[in-house]
Amino acid sequence: MSGTYGQGGEGAPVTTIEDLAGHLATGCKPREAWRIGTEHEKFGFTLEGHHPLPYESDGPSVRKMLEGLTRFGWEEVLENGKPIALKRDGASVSLEPGGQFELSGAPLETLHQTCAEVNGHLKEVKAVADEIGAGFLGLGFSPKWSLEETPLMPKARYGIMKAYMPKVGTLGHQMMFRSCTVQTNLDFSSEADMVKKLRVSLALQPIATALFANSPFADGKPNGYLSYRGHIWTDTDNNRTGLLPFAFEDGMGFERYAEWVLDVPMYFVKRGGKFIDASGQSFRDFMEGKLPALPGERPVMSDWEDHLSTIFPEVRLKTFLEMRGADGGPWNRLCALPAFWVGLLYDDGALDEAWQLVKDWTAEERVALREGVTKTALKTPFRNTNVQQIARDALAISRKGLRARGQQNMHGEYETLFLDDLNEMAATGKTAADDLLERYYGRWNQSVEPAFEECAY
Repeated sequence: MSGTYGQGGEGAPVTTIEDLAGHLATGCKPREAWRIGTEHEKFGFTLEGHHPLPYESDGPSVRKMLEGLTRFGWEEVLENGKPIALKRDGASVSLEPGGQFELSGAPLETLHQTCAEVNGHLKEVKAVADEIGAGFLGLGFSPKWSLEETPLMPKARYGIMKAYMPKVGTLGHQMMFRSCTVQTNLDFSSEADMVKKLRVSLALQPIATALFANSPFADGKPNGYLSYRGHIWTDTDNNRTGLLPFAFEDGMGFERYAEWVLDVPMYFVKRGGKFIDASGQSFRDFMEGKLPALPGERPVMSDWEDHLSTIFPEVRLKTFLEMRGADGGPWNRLCALPAFWVGLLYDDGALDEAWQLVKDWTAEERVALREGVTKTALKTPFRNTNVQQIARDALAISRKGLRARGQQNMHGEYETLFLDDLNEMAATGKTAADDLLERYYGRWNQSVEPAFEECAY
């Protein structure tokens, strides 16, 4: 759910679909400028009692975490005088609605750099957390706390979203307050390259959901899913989520995506540092000066950027592509997700092979996969095979793509090493969620409390 939100109201008005599509097209970069951006969220909790971290308290708190991290050179970002994010060297730490702590990593050249960044961040977080009596949990869904127990962070846009979500789906609050993901942001060279990467990654996103399934608990017990986080997105707000069937139609490009986004209802407009509630209103009306929230005013490009950041399909197009299908998890899988996608999308041969794998899948099959993997992950049937076999095939392509990149660390190891964990899952058909359920019914004695030790960073 991360995104960079501008001040709004400054600059020339955007008046045509060409303006909107042109902004997306500015993301086109030559191959040598392609980078890897990795984002991950994690749940903060009190070591005593395993409660969610409140924003402020005498004990452990989110605010103390943010303030404590400034010793490492992070600069505070304030909203109404309160720290709500940090920034440093192209990276940021931000807060999701329920206090989930998110690192949005800097754009980096190699997966070795990405993993070093993740490890450095987790060390900093642990140093501060240990001092204040807090811990952080690597799961895709809150295993224990109810919605009522989960705090709301002091960010105005989350108040707007909280009020709007129940109007458009039954699970939006679960997404906002109780889910965690790992995502990766990748570049494209041209409109045609963007379309090909978008199609491949949309089709394979359910395979990533299966491989990264890690959210089998809710309210202190199994929830009936292996990726409950994945299930939540099927009924959050179908106007702005899903697998974008239009992306596979002739004529797909920046303008077609912009047309779709124009018809997604808005959340807010930002003016003078304040969030104005425009929930359910139309960006098309805004372009005509007919937005009820700001009558007579027309949008500028920062308003379009804000609106793009409130769209949540399984793969999101901004000036880069954002892979959004995976549950949060342990540190090694925070490195595995970008590895999976970089291998598939950043080598031409691998991208061609991946497209051959998925090109004849129908829209109905892709939707059935998306829904099926949330319950049965790698065991989900597909045609005359199953997701486990597709995952093996996709990982084999990704390995070839990573090897072709030729990026080695100081020990001579290729980026393929970051796929090892996923290779084992694809070989055995057993996900992290399956393993957690085995522990729950075995040595955990049907309690989720041990997760706060065994799944903590």
